[in-house]
Amino acid sequence: MNLPSLLLLLFAVLSSAGGQIMLKHGMRSAAAAAGHEGSLAMRAATSPWVVLGLLVFGVSALAWMITLATVPLSIAYPFNALGYLLIVLAGATVLHERTSMWTWGGSFLVVIGLVTVMAGQ
Repeated sequence: MNLPSLLLLLFAVLSSAGGQIMLKHGMRSAAAAAGHEGSLAMRAATSPWVVLGLLVFGVSALAWMITLATVPLSIAYPFNALGYLLIVLAGATVLHERTSMWTWGGSFLVVIGLVTVMAGQ
């Protein structure tokens, strides 16, 4: 795998994780607002965070498709492990979600799996 492919792959993973965090933040706000009045679907459709999250997630999907044109799936897909780790980290720090030692341990094992796959290449 060459450097441009690696950078595009990392961009796809990072933007996917970022989009998920934006969607979660927007949906949390939309659900709270819908509890007071209106429907959840309408609140989500008009939430700037949900719209931005979908846009970022769409960009990540395009980056992922371009990545798959040049990088074998057996190499590209394990990089999603970085996305899991980033989402757990952002969930705990940005969204203030509770995480357990089991969550961190499992995330660490997933990253070890990624390192193992890459070491075999």
